[in-house]
Amino acid sequence: MQGKVEICGVNTSRLKTLSPGQMDELLRKARDGDENARQALIEGNLRLVLSVIQRFDKRGESPDDLFQVGCIGLIKAIRNFDPDKQVRFSTYGVPMIAGEVRRYLRDNSAIRVSRSIRDVAYRVLQCKESMVLRLGREPTTEEIAKELQLPPEDVSEALDAVCAPVSLYDPVYSDGGDPLTVMDQVRDTNNTEGNWMEHITLRSAFGSLGDREKQILSLRFVGGKTQTEVAGYLGISQAQVSRLEKGAISAMRRSLSVS
Repeated sequence: MQGKVEICGVNTSRLKTLSPGQMDELLRKARDGDENARQALIEGNLRLVLSVIQRFDKRGESPDDLFQVGCIGLIKAIRNFDPDKQVRFSTYGVPMIAGEVRRYLRDNSAIRVSRSIRDVAYRVLQCKESMVLRLGREPTTEEIAKELQLPPEDVSEALDAVCAPVSLYDPVYSDGGDPLTVMDQVRDTNNTEGNWMEHITLRSAFGSLGDREKQILSLRFVGGKTQTEVAGYLGISQAQVSRLEKGAISAMRRSLSVS
């Protein structure tokens, strides 16, 4: 969004600026119903809109859409601003523009969450912005929770709820070759196609055994019991357990080799 970038057909490098005197004069005329003054105020404060929407440029939204929404906030600010108050227009306008953008992002989120959680999330975001300015650093979850008198887990839940979804194919790192994607970091290496097939084959081989063989293998290799413990549990000799166990394993091996 910097330099000679066009947003909504507007060259951002050529946006107008107004002096404090011009602002005051145009605001008073606009309050009295002068449409030309109102239009001049909108055109003269588009840089303000641009500066606000830059805060949201990592949300994955179109800059054109955010700029248009920000302009709606600017128009509302111009309409409601009282030039007789000893307040700079930017001080009043920035929260109005940011609030309009936040409402847009909240209402158009790809993941629908409850209104109560969204409201908490945007209270948290506003608090976070003000604390960054005050502290000169990112506040911790605990600090935000203390400021808002909320449990830290509520703060974390609310922030997670309004995070923009990330594609599994988004690159997270590249050294000039194939990029490392989100999928590479979160994929389950235990449940690959090869492992699924192996599991299915083993399950089929195990299913072909008799009930006594299944019970012995389960007690030995799932329950972790010794042959002597298995013998005591089943009421047979340790030698019988050993013979049945070897026979069951051999039968499974034959079944796997046939498969």
